[in-house]
Amino acid sequence: MMCTKDKIRTAEDMERQVLALGFLPFFRCGIPGFSIEERTATEYWFSDEEEGPWEWKGPVIREGHCAYGKLYNKKAGYVSLEWLPHLMNWRRSRRYAKDEDTAALDDVVLQAIWGEGSVTVKELRCLLGFAKRRGRRCETDLVDAMQSDGKISLEPILTRLMMGMHVVISDFEYNIDRHGRPYGWGVARYTSPEVLYGRQDAGCTPEESYRQIYGHLRSLLPGASEKKLQELIG
Repeated sequence: MMCTKDKIRTAEDMERQVLALGFLPFFRCGIPGFSIEERTATEYWFSDEEEGPWEWKGPVIREGHCAYGKLYNKKAGYVSLEWLPHLMNWRRSRRYAKDEDTAALDDVVLQAIWGEGSVTVKELRCLLGFAKRRGRRCETDLVDAMQSDGKISLEPILTRLMMGMHVVISDFEYNIDRHGRPYGWGVARYTSPEVLYGRQDAGCTPEESYRQIYGHLRSLLPGASEKKLQELIG
């Protein structure tokens, strides 16, 4: 049965629940009670007076005990480091690009992230030639594959790379006001799991990793439908 019924009221509570469950989506996922959104005390979800899960995302990542990104059906969530090797092992054996051209674009973006170590979307656009730098455009093979105006959304590419466990979010960066306080929505910084957590080795085949994840989630979520469980595992 699913444990940790206490409501989330602090960043420490949120991290504790991720570590206890192993996997935890940020938003509702169709499995009742299995999300940070549903487990957070109402007064902390989008509060004007109190910090909440939105502000706690970065601090929990920086603690270094769980990875974060769009990991569950293209939506955000955490996985504990205990289960990270198995999720990486399974997801990296799968393909999330719809065709060879899409896979090639994903690979160019991934190579750029690996080359820099970590990037924001703005930095990535400069690297790939989607934004001007020093008065001229950067040149990459990717630009040749784009429309003539160079417009492309990096969001679906980054989402596929996160779903494939090639990329995670290492932190969120905020603008600072004149009083030294952060404000606005945080800007995600992307990196590879290896950069943040070192080499991950599940010590088994992808299929065995899948079976271990499935068994864990099935025991944790006995009432979940097979469809929702499959969507969660990815």
